[in-house]
Amino acid sequence: MHLYIHIPFCKQACHYCDFHFSTNTTNKRAVVEAIAREIVLRQSYLPDGDMETIYFGGGTPSLLDEAELGFLLDTIHRQFQVAPNAEITLEANPDDLNAATLDMFAQAGINRLSIGIQSFHEPHLRFMNRAHSAVEAEQCVRLAQDAGIDNISIDLIYAIPSENHGILQRDLSRAFTLGVPHISAYCLTIEPQTAFGSWLKKKKIQPIEEEYAAQQFEILVGSLRENGYEQYEISNFARNGHYSNHNSSYWKQHPYLGVGPSAHSYNGVSREYNISNNAKYLEAIQKGNIPATIETLSPADQTNEYLLTGLRTKWGVELQKLEVLSAGRFASEAGDELERMTRKGWVREDSGILLLTEAGKLFADRIASDLFID
Repeated sequence: MHLYIHIPFCKQACHYCDFHFSTNTTNKRAVVEAIAREIVLRQSYLPDGDMETIYFGGGTPSLLDEAELGFLLDTIHRQFQVAPNAEITLEANPDDLNAATLDMFAQAGINRLSIGIQSFHEPHLRFMNRAHSAVEAEQCVRLAQDAGIDNISIDLIYAIPSENHGILQRDLSRAFTLGVPHISAYCLTIEPQTAFGSWLKKKKIQPIEEEYAAQQFEILVGSLRENGYEQYEISNFARNGHYSNHNSSYWKQHPYLGVGPSAHSYNGVSREYNISNNAKYLEAIQKGNIPATIETLSPADQTNEYLLTGLRTKWGVELQKLEVLSAGRFASEAGDELERMTRKGWVREDSGILLLTEAGKLFADRIASDLFID
């Protein structure tokens, strides 16, 4: 069992972000109370069992104060049996982290931090409209380690336009000196409903060049590997098996419950999508309703989702499971395409498991979509 809590508030809007959030925090307490109410309403969504992971995402969960975080965690513990060794992650921005807040998080039971650093290069932070400085990015990790939180992941963004690859290499070097056990690295993408999307439309910025992004990705993967990080998912790297158990549950198609505005839930046969509007979410929850759209997954949907998520990981996808999910259609519909990709050297089979090759990792989403069935 896995639980995701979406905290839909941020101090300011990053230019690349298209997640649901609001910079108006006047109703933050009311939304937190509504999320707790939804947890109660949704108690029976998942099968009985221990809650193995809890993930506070957003938005910016590090904006929660002690009372709000404690209230949510108390509600979770009342409604679910939380495993003694449950992974409890909180996403945080560096500018929210100081000795007092970190101690509060640790005392509340947070045992994993995912810190949105994105870059240690000051001009890049300003370009992305991040609220923290390069100095804060480094200091907050040290403070978290001093507070006894050793299970730390940091986010980095690559393919930010630059004259050469030196900035990325320096970002990675600074990350390595911090000794964090997990790094998530994402290619900068320009989404339509963002500041960058607007700038691209007005030609204030240029689109990200695919060749440049591929070069950055190869530098990233090589440097992380040389420094002891295993690429267990396209964008995620861990030392000594410090995987994100929560995110791994998504990639392995485990059922999970998502609460809060815009949160998604999955029970194996359907997906639910909460409304991405704080006011409408509040109104519905206060009436005892779940403001969610339900999508029943067809055999093709289940097959294609398994391909899209599983192929990105070190565990790959089971060919036999693809046949089961697709009701016996995968081999007949995607066999020729699979053979073509094998010849190209993008995928390989190992004991019934389909895996991406190193070359294939550059085209992960394209490979998955080309294998989709109708």
